[in-house]
Amino acid sequence: MKPSKPIILTGVRANNNIHIGNYFGAILPIINMAKRRSDEYDINLFIPDLHSFTTPIDHSKLYDSILNNARVYTAAGLPLDNPSIHLYRQSRIPAHSELAWILDCFTGFGEMGRMTQFKDKSHKFLDEIDSKISLPTSRQKAWDVVHTGISVGLFNYPVLMAADILLYGATYVPVGDDQTQHLEFTRDIAERMNRKFGERMNYCNFVDLFIVPKPVIQQHQFFGKDQGLRIKDLANPAKKMSKSDESGRGIIFLSDDPKSAHKKIMSATTDSIGKVQYDKENQPGISNLLEILTLVRQDAGREVTLEQTANEYFGMDRYGDFKRIVADEVAEFLENFQNRLAAVDEQAIEEKLASSEKDMNVVANETLYRVQKAVGLRK
Repeated sequence: MKPSKPIILTGVRANNNIHIGNYFGAILPIINMAKRRSDEYDINLFIPDLHSFTTPIDHSKLYDSILNNARVYTAAGLPLDNPSIHLYRQSRIPAHSELAWILDCFTGFGEMGRMTQFKDKSHKFLDEIDSKISLPTSRQKAWDVVHTGISVGLFNYPVLMAADILLYGATYVPVGDDQTQHLEFTRDIAERMNRKFGERMNYCNFVDLFIVPKPVIQQHQFFGKDQGLRIKDLANPAKKMSKSDESGRGIIFLSDDPKSAHKKIMSATTDSIGKVQYDKENQPGISNLLEILTLVRQDAGREVTLEQTANEYFGMDRYGDFKRIVADEVAEFLENFQNRLAAVDEQAIEEKLASSEKDMNVVANETLYRVQKAVGLRK
């Protein structure tokens, strides 16, 4: 079974605590992109559940988190009846795991060790442990103490990501800045396998084992405006909104009570300038609120740009009044979204998952079989 159109592949890690930064920065742009481009492309929208526990999680909540991703996609407007959009769980396609193992065996230890995201997450893990227990003063000794807490899964996560992409011959994969290195690795391992195992035909031409996805610069050119804004933390607008915020003051979850979210907006960090204007360098807090206000208005169906929102409130000198406007509209957004989420058709989601997983298993198994033959596992 060969896809009839070129492939766009994308997904968001299963996470029960989805916040408005995830929603507006990743999920909603993915849904809008899928609807706009499904005439020309097959859209593989997968739930990367095997990636979900590369870092510690509550496994008792994982299964519901996986389904919650599908519910949120649906509430965000994913058309489940579109045959060009495929919604599936990574773990339900066993070829992902087997291809990842095969690719592992052609991947250098040094390649993975150079991955910036692995280094960043490892050191973040070390800092979190250091804040909770007494570690040796030597950072190397401290690293040795917690080293077993950093999994091999986190280390070779980019290989599984490469398998996710290469199984389907995906040409385009929207990635954020923290994933560009992984996409380049995917291109590297695909080209390496093509050189080593490509089949020679007619004594001069090679048939590639894998379709190599477009390089990062072409990905950004292709997706362009499909990339969402990156909402910042309300309490510390110098950093992006993240569920690692233990205080909870700077983050608004989709599951938050609208009144609680209203209070968080009213308590958001601003500045002493006393003038509403879009200036991310000097007024990151106010700029963040202007972005949030624009996004919730767009979600409500209003055709408004960030520039228009910024112009509407330019020069307003009472931050409390401005915050109240943002807080009111964020609370309204949450109430509307939660109503949509409660109304999703669970049976339709289950049927879409089952149908897509059946089709994707066929595609993935054809690719895996070709690779198995190339490396000598099949005749």
